[in-house]
Amino acid sequence: MRPILKSNKLDDVCYEIRGPAMEKARQMEEEGHKIIKLNIGNLAVFGFDPPDEIVHDMIRNMHGAAGYTDSKGMFAPRKAVMHYTQEKNINGVTIEDIYLGNGASELIVMAMNGLLNNGDEVLVPAPDYPLWTAAVSLSGGNPVHYICDEQAGWMPDVDDMRRKITANTKAIVVINPNNPTGALYPKEVLLDIIELARQHQLIVLADEIYDKTLYDGEEHISMASLADDVLFITLNGLSKNYRSCGYRAGWMVVSGEKRHAKDYIDGLNMLASMRLCANAPGQFAIQTALGGYQSINDLVGPGGRLLKQRDLAHKLLTDIPGVTCVKPKAALYMFPRLDPVMYPIADDQQFACELLSEEKVLIVQGTGFNWIAPDHFRLVFLPNQDDLGDACGRIARFLEGYRRRHGRG
Repeated sequence: MRPILKSNKLDDVCYEIRGPAMEKARQMEEEGHKIIKLNIGNLAVFGFDPPDEIVHDMIRNMHGAAGYTDSKGMFAPRKAVMHYTQEKNINGVTIEDIYLGNGASELIVMAMNGLLNNGDEVLVPAPDYPLWTAAVSLSGGNPVHYICDEQAGWMPDVDDMRRKITANTKAIVVINPNNPTGALYPKEVLLDIIELARQHQLIVLADEIYDKTLYDGEEHISMASLADDVLFITLNGLSKNYRSCGYRAGWMVVSGEKRHAKDYIDGLNMLASMRLCANAPGQFAIQTALGGYQSINDLVGPGGRLLKQRDLAHKLLTDIPGVTCVKPKAALYMFPRLDPVMYPIADDQQFACELLSEEKVLIVQGTGFNWIAPDHFRLVFLPNQDDLGDACGRIARFLEGYRRRHGRG
């Protein structure tokens, strides 16, 4: 019989966070092995529960969640998001500028589907959250990766961005706070990127899903608060700040220079209608979350569990010979570097699989985040301190053996 092939639109798409190593881990679990999974920011499995008031509010409203809602979402949660944009100093946002989605992920794909023609280019960071690169490719566009500079604390290289803008460039993606590096961008960097967008009439797509997961007293600045003459698409949701990954409750806000974007906005409205609506139970969680007690502050502040785990993971990793890591200022991840002299890695996917086989620890290789060299990996620091210590100890043991096998011990 004729083989049934996947679409060629998937040729340039990868999502290594749930890639081959994840499949190998699943097989090992079926064989009875216990795997320490440091590959995905799935908070619930590490004992980070959503706030009780969110859960209770969803239960109370479940009887009203059976029907379709407005294609953009219910009025009350959209109004709560509107108030949140006001708190973030984003001007001119109305209810009609807000789209609720099944997580920010659905809305990222929607934003790209509505914008791109075949051959259009989008500037995407390297390293990136790989859904962005995938969404551009699936929408017929070409992702063009600009470098974030590790030596500068993983700040975007604005000069590299400038060099990569062409007549086909339509938009710039900015992930701030950043996944996978944990970098948080200062106002000066954001203004430089906005100036590029202004000069070249580009849309700015701002992924701000970790905007409350901040350490050491850091503050987040929403890009859309810094200009009114550029079109901004800002994406956020409950998954991380409110430990509600499975509720799939996200939002997208259109702001700034909307006058010349009517046709694009019509396209977003069409796509929102085609998917009928976001899930209603998740929508019920949004107003309660944004208006309630912000328990994330307890987790990231002095003595907080996430803060302590970040500090522990950073110390344990950087104590390993040949491992360096910019300490994250935000989010849930670290993106350590392996000295290529001490660790001559040719294929970092194979490296991740070897670590999994030998030590039962699952991480994601750096090239899975569209990084340019096989010398980084990402891990989440969500396990409790004992499990985190065990995981980092296993990584240290594996790396010691790797150095010895390659004559670098």
